Amino acid sequence: MDWYLTVFELIDMRSFSNLWYWIGLAVMWSTVSHWVLGVPFDMVQRARRQGGEAAEDLEAMVRICLNRLRYIERVAGLWVLGFGSALLTTLFTLGFWYDVEIAQAVFLLGFPLSIVSMMSLATARRIQRDEAEGETLCRVISRHRFWTQVVGMVSIFVTAIWGMNQNMAIGPLG
Repeated sequence: MDWYLTVFELIDMRSFSNLWYWIGLAVMWSTVSHWVLGVPFDMVQRARRQGGEAAEDLEAMVRICLNRLRYIERVAGLWVLGFGSALLTTLFTLGFWYDVEIAQAVFLLGFPLSIVSMMSLATARRIQRDEAEGETLCRVISRHRFWTQVVGMVSIFVTAIWGMNQNMAIGPLG
């Protein structure tokens, strides 16, 4: 048996007809919606319900994650922006200009994540600027999570429509 054929039968390069792509898309957005700014959302809920030590833990965790995000932004922000933009531009060009389906699929995963990343940096700046804590901090994180979920829903919808269009246009595997 040819190893190359075996791998490509297992990992179908027609991404939109591959169940693993859709599972990966769902897991990705579930994870992004749960880990808001690097903090698990259940900590926010616990801090709102219990207050006290849970709220202090949340504030400490947010401080650590935001300091990390802001450090990366200061040290490597322009490089990350440049390489990320180049990668997304390459994927867009390969996918939608040259009709490479795997590039379309990866672009439809990566572009919305880049939007969420920019939103996360803006929220991190806001939290640090306003020195948010307690209920205000919980409200800001919850609002960020809501908009992350909106981006996720729109992303899943657009990806599903595009994927169905691709599958109908190409037809079943022969």
